[in-house]
Amino acid sequence: MACRSNTYHRAGEQALTARILNGNEIRELIYADLRKEIAELRALGIQPGLAAVLVGNSPASEMYVSSKVAACAELGLYSEKIAPPETITTDELLTLVERLNRRDEIDGILVQLPLPKQVNSKRILEAVDPAKDVDGFHPVSVGRLVAGQPGLVACTPAGVMEILRRSGIPIEGANVVVMGRSDIVGKPMALLLMHAHATVTICHSKTRDLPDVVRRADIVVAAMGKAGMVQPDWIKPGATVIDVGTNKLTDAGLAATLFANNPKRLEKFREKGWTTVGDVHPDATQVAGAMTPVPGGVGPLTIAMLMSNTVKAARLRRASRPEFSGQPSAAKG
Repeated sequence: MACRSNTYHRAGEQALTARILNGNEIRELIYADLRKEIAELRALGIQPGLAAVLVGNSPASEMYVSSKVAACAELGLYSEKIAPPETITTDELLTLVERLNRRDEIDGILVQLPLPKQVNSKRILEAVDPAKDVDGFHPVSVGRLVAGQPGLVACTPAGVMEILRRSGIPIEGANVVVMGRSDIVGKPMALLLMHAHATVTICHSKTRDLPDVVRRADIVVAAMGKAGMVQPDWIKPGATVIDVGTNKLTDAGLAATLFANNPKRLEKFREKGWTTVGDVHPDATQVAGAMTPVPGGVGPLTIAMLMSNTVKAARLRRASRPEFSGQPSAAKG
């Protein structure tokens, strides 16, 4: 995107054009590393395996699970898609999870959320063997992350770390603002950054003077779930912006505001009636030094790190066995 004006800059500061951090390209780098590692495991007679449990027939969940199964096929991982009926009870699903826990050829168990209302999601997620918790949601996985111990880390935060590291963005000593405090993104993201020696501030909907807090950050990780919330003048010139948001935008008025400087994107919105946008105003590319796009930024890394976690689980589960070499995972979370 060409520089246009100093609208979003303080007096005397030069407008910037952000380097776009392409998640698809970084995913392919991770996949190249994983293919080598998977080949090593196959030479030992080990094929890492993932079981994906999809309850009901939600089109969105079906799409997500299908993409994960397709990624397994692409990399040479074993995968199973298990689709119990929408009417399944908590006890029935617990029995299914326990069977998967006992199966040695299954290294990772993914229970696609959301689950039906009659199912106790917390009980299901906590029933997954922590050694097979490739989503990184189990309390044991979280505890290991807090303690800095080897384990399986939530995929989206792990993917963000890969973007930063593989893009050469300095983390050690950086001031980082994480916007959002969810168990899935915000909290594990902050822990990973702290372990990488960043100084981390966690913000949320109750944070006072939020724009001023964000402006102090060298790195901003936006995961608030609100389309275009982070304005360009919230960003310190030259900062790195990681936009985790994936919001379906149908509001024509908001689209006109977000894409005022991008007529092609606005035209596509009007043709389809919707588009996917992040939590950061697109014009932040005029201020940031580096920024992830939406779509095509963090999203591809989430599935890549699920694949990485499956391979890591296969190694960690077999590390004490005599025939196993115990080499580290290609993409560490």
